Amino acid sequence: MKKRYLAILLVLLSCISLFIGVSGISPFDIFRMTEEEATIFFSARVPRLVSIIIAGVAMSISGLIMQQLSHNKFVSPTTAGTEDSARFGILIAMMFIPAAGLMVKMSLAFVFALLGTFIFMKILDKVKLKDAVFIPLVGLMFGNIITSMTTFFAYKNDLIQNMTAWLQGNFSMTVKGQYELIYISIPLVLISYLFANKFTVAGMGEEFAVNLGLKYKQVVNIGLSLVAMMSAVVILTAGMIPFLGLIIPNIVSIYNGDHLQKNLSHTALLGAVFILACDIFGRLIIYPYEIPIGLTVGVIGSGVFIYLLLRRKAYA
Repeated sequence: MKKRYLAILLVLLSCISLFIGVSGISPFDIFRMTEEEATIFFSARVPRLVSIIIAGVAMSISGLIMQQLSHNKFVSPTTAGTEDSARFGILIAMMFIPAAGLMVKMSLAFVFALLGTFIFMKILDKVKLKDAVFIPLVGLMFGNIITSMTTFFAYKNDLIQNMTAWLQGNFSMTVKGQYELIYISIPLVLISYLFANKFTVAGMGEEFAVNLGLKYKQVVNIGLSLVAMMSAVVILTAGMIPFLGLIIPNIVSIYNGDHLQKNLSHTALLGAVFILACDIFGRLIIYPYEIPIGLTVGVIGSGVFIYLLLRRKAYA
């Protein structure tokens, strides 16, 4: 699929997203909105759209980087314990620093996400069976262990309702003044593009990368740090969005090959289009109510994941 088609589709879906809601704002009223309608439009609709697009781009690129560095198409922040570790970091902030602001929570979420990702990568090094399906299963089990710990401590400290807010992605509460943290993902995406060629070389294996003069461990650490930071920012802004970083890079590689730098822009655009389409679907299916984006992406994403598994088996 050509990038211009994805860009056109993104613009169309963005326009649709801006004018879906119970307030009844239409494209024809954009220049003659009442003060109340203008407040809703610029304080809720626009921030929601911006958050959705940036989250889609960030999580898709995070998955692409992880798959490249781990040599596995089924590894992503969802299947490597990254998102679960970030949520555990948020719980630690709630337990020990109840009055912590977003930056403190983001810092702890980043530290725990990075730590969880490094532990998974170490487990990956120790696993002798490098099967493409077995590795993400190990990651899911690792993530479930962290989730169980999070749930235990949340129950013990009467924080389970607060933690539930981080279980499913939800953009319905995204308003002006509470979403700006997600802008941190933009420079992280740009850094990912600058390091794309190095990530590609690192993905060929440590011995090969070192022979080419690449500081392998340093590049891997940078890549995992970018993934952890983007995951922490998105979780704090919108909650957990499952499977996005897993399926989007795989879909792009099917029609565009495996060159990381060439795929970055395709992955970013397709990720934004996919999550925006899921959000619109969730807002229309039981209108005027809506389904959380985590649920729609999770259901559709798990279906695509199963298809990718079956497709791999068919071509094996």
